[in-house]
Amino acid sequence: MATAGDFAIELQQIGTRFGSQVVHDGLDLAVRRGEILGLAGGSGSGKSVLLREMIGLQRPTTGRVMIFGADLATLTPPQALELRRRWGVMFQRGGLFGALNVRRNVGLPLREHSDLGGAQIGRLAEFRIAQTGLPPDAGLKLPDELSGGMLKRAALARAIALSPELLFLDEPTSGLDPASAAGVHELILRTHALTRPSIVIVSHDLDLLWQVCDRVAVLGEGRVLALDAMAALARHEHPTVRAYFSDQRRARASAAALDGVAA
Repeated sequence: MATAGDFAIELQQIGTRFGSQVVHDGLDLAVRRGEILGLAGGSGSGKSVLLREMIGLQRPTTGRVMIFGADLATLTPPQALELRRRWGVMFQRGGLFGALNVRRNVGLPLREHSDLGGAQIGRLAEFRIAQTGLPPDAGLKLPDELSGGMLKRAALARAIALSPELLFLDEPTSGLDPASAAGVHELILRTHALTRPSIVIVSHDLDLLWQVCDRVAVLGEGRVLALDAMAALARHEHPTVRAYFSDQRRARASAAALDGVAA
């Protein structure tokens, strides 16, 4: 039987409301230590909102968000800062500062949360950049000088700068061509193999969910409709879950057909 120490994240009876709009209604979810968990679901199912609640950018209306056993709502500012040092976040659009080159962007968490000197931060930032497969000169480029795939890698390099125990990845393959997306899949798996962090991925990319995630939680109707490995979810009987995966397959087929026409 699993105990509280087995979980990196526990979401207990989460309720989220914006005025009369109900996004989550009694949602429960636990993320095991060391697993890669995907968050899937249709538009408006609350995936990104849930991610924001897990990283403390907003509070749920009701319920508790527990990270490594700590209730985010009860932490003092110093305690919250200490906890944030244990996780890294890769935002959907990268979230890099446009006026800073990649090396300085990757070094930001190190400057904010460590006592390392400037030279040490520079070397460690270069190491993280290389670790994500970017070429050596990428560290000197500004974010808008990078391709989509390179930008995703740079954002991941910043997310892992502090060797976090927990990683949050928001749509890590959105907007990428299939080859670039496959490279990001490989990068996530390689990152996980190195230090075994718990990873939460918000994504509608079926290939990523199949190839990378240990389990996937499908959100809908304000709660977790299904939580299992993709092989089981593909056969799930809940109509919303079944419809979601059918819609995603149709969208992928349409996109492939359009690519073929464009070629």
